[in-house]
Amino acid sequence: MPNIKSAMKRVKVQKVKSENNKARKTNLKTVLKKADQAVMANAADKDAAVKLAIKKVDQAASKGLIHKNAASRKKSQLAKKLNAGA
Repeated sequence: MPNIKSAMKRVKVQKVKSENNKARKTNLKTVLKKADQAVMANAADKDAAVKLAIKKVDQAASKGLIHKNAASRKKSQLAKKLNAGA
């Protein structure tokens, strides 16, 4: 544990931010998994699920949770699966 007051605050802030980032990343993975399952099952709402997943990926990239190239790759993979199933 740090002795300097500002360093103590940084530890607290980093803990809160890391918990928020973990929750957001988990949510992103869940949305991607649901979209993938919807496409594989040829569900009626697969377009909406993919659209939501792409939105979440864009938000994660803008917040710095994932790299912009990783976001682009995930979006491309989703679109490819959707178009192959359609």
